[in-house]
Amino acid sequence: MIIKAIKTFENGFMTQPFAFGGEDGQENYDSSVKYRASIQNYLRDTGDEVILVDTGIPSEFPIPERDENAPIYNGELISDYLTALKEAGYDKSDVSKILLTHKHADHSGELRQFPDAEIYMSKTEAGELNLSGDNIVIAEYDDGSYYNFEKSQKIADGVYLIEAIGHTKGNSIVIVEDDELFYMIQGDVTYTDEALYANKLSIVFEDIEKARQTLDNVREFIENHPTVYLSTHTPLGPENLENKRIMDLNNPPQSILP
Repeated sequence: MIIKAIKTFENGFMTQPFAFGGEDGQENYDSSVKYRASIQNYLRDTGDEVILVDTGIPSEFPIPERDENAPIYNGELISDYLTALKEAGYDKSDVSKILLTHKHADHSGELRQFPDAEIYMSKTEAGELNLSGDNIVIAEYDDGSYYNFEKSQKIADGVYLIEAIGHTKGNSIVIVEDDELFYMIQGDVTYTDEALYANKLSIVFEDIEKARQTLDNVREFIENHPTVYLSTHTPLGPENLENKRIMDLNNPPQSILP
């Protein structure tokens, strides 16, 4: 089994009000408490095909300078997405499918580099991005429920795209099954694992009721299945992957602060 993190930014931070304040209000959290931040997306190599989950920030986007007062700072640029992909051992021509969790530029930024790959996304996100073409595949989520998630679409053996509305109105997550583990690749259901353990929403969402329902579903799944949680905006994602760390919501690890 091969799942790799495609790392593009490191050594960032996010504040507790940003990560936790979506429902309770940012004023109820301490802005001096900061959690580690980064950006990485993920790749699944099945042996028969290479499947990307999201494609990072557009290479031409300006990189903000570090501002200690910012709610989130993604970190220092390690490399652009295509370079990071190559450093992981893959050329863009190797990619057969891309699963887009949602429309935001840090997830969809380099879709344009893969005109020959099938790009799966929800109808809502395709409309928001104004994407069409022979390689755009609208996810119908018509393969029934996936455990406690209501709607799913099987992409390949052991790879599922799952409707997870809230952060955006067409948001999805990806679950990869391998060796009796479930690898949950999530597009900003939480920005940091600390929020998952604390059962808190960040301040970024388009539908708060759906975002709460999605987080509840994610936590219920994790409570009942051995799950490795792979986040986009915290280095805990790659660390979980490297260590095959199974999430235990009742025993959160101590945060390593920036």
